[in-house]
Amino acid sequence: MDYDIIISGGGIAGLTSTAALASAGFHVLCVDPTPPVIERDATGADLRSTAFLQPARQLLDDIGLWGRLSAHATPLQIMRIIDAGGPVSEPRMSKEFNAADISKLPFGWNLPNWLLRREIATHLKTLPNVTYRTSVGAKTLFTRTGEARVGLSDGARVRARLVIAADGRGSPMREAAGIDVKTTRYGQKALAFSVTHTEPHENVSTEIHRTGGPFTLVPLPDLEGKHSSAIVWMEEGAKAKALAELDVARFEETMNVRSCGVLGQLTLNSKRTIWPIISQHAERLSGERIALIAEAAHVLPPIGAQGLNMSLGDIRTLRDLALAQPERLGEAEMLAAYHNARITDIRTRIAGITLLNRTSMLSAPPLRDARAAGLNALYSFAPLRKSIMQLGLGARG
Repeated sequence: MDYDIIISGGGIAGLTSTAALASAGFHVLCVDPTPPVIERDATGADLRSTAFLQPARQLLDDIGLWGRLSAHATPLQIMRIIDAGGPVSEPRMSKEFNAADISKLPFGWNLPNWLLRREIATHLKTLPNVTYRTSVGAKTLFTRTGEARVGLSDGARVRARLVIAADGRGSPMREAAGIDVKTTRYGQKALAFSVTHTEPHENVSTEIHRTGGPFTLVPLPDLEGKHSSAIVWMEEGAKAKALAELDVARFEETMNVRSCGVLGQLTLNSKRTIWPIISQHAERLSGERIALIAEAAHVLPPIGAQGLNMSLGDIRTLRDLALAQPERLGEAEMLAAYHNARITDIRTRIAGITLLNRTSMLSAPPLRDARAAGLNALYSFAPLRKSIMQLGLGARG
């Protein structure tokens, strides 16, 4: 074989899986048709951020990445949910979920996506059993019982025992393997950007519900001496597009109304990017000599920090199976075990996030009132509140 594993896709999940499997001793090729954008203000930079929950940090520590990332991470100690569904955009109910109720550690640690790609890509250069190629992608897939053959966009042909599709929601490798997907569209888009603000965030992540979808503020390190947060603002598609096209002054005015002043005055300090909101899951997580991870396997709205943390669950499971029986890497039994280990958790979490998203979109006043009452009831029953927090961190139940 040319390699033990070929990974198609160099996003955060693809790069992390490369580091994870290389640290387990496998020879890995990672290819990505798009070079990573690793500067915050560069064209094409991913201005979203990722909150690594507790189990994710453990994986990153195990594979040698957390030491490189920890200096850039902002702890998330409290998750605050605000209902602002009254006649005007102001808080009418605010509930805080504190990690101290269930753990000695924060819920998670937040990092900008562009920085994650920079740091993980730099780490890969230190690993002798990794070949990381950009500006070349995986185009064709031919499999047989004992191997997979992948055709690359530069005309090369490479062989491996296992192919991992980490190449996004439109995954070419998933399509080449003949695996179908089920997609749900919500008519929403999300704006992603960062701000500075006059009040400190105090390591509190805040989700404000009104209509159209949540407005979420996630803590970042101070920027040039100013308090800073990342924002994901979900709205109906046409409204999101209109917001993205506003001039800065008008956008800031609208943003400050929507934020209910929870962090004082917000000032835009980055470009605005816009992303479609869908749910999607693959009918199967594996095929002959191929495993699907991350958005090639599952896509869900950016609520509750579940997206990439589910992807890291995929990576952890594959790594554990590969370490348990390295001689059976990529065989049918291993890939069936991977599918069985992950499919129920993935579909359960997608169903839960879909329900939360549809609830956050409610516009009729009686339904918004019901949403507020539901939040109050959930928070008031301590055992249920703690169970929900544990489930959010990745516990099964």
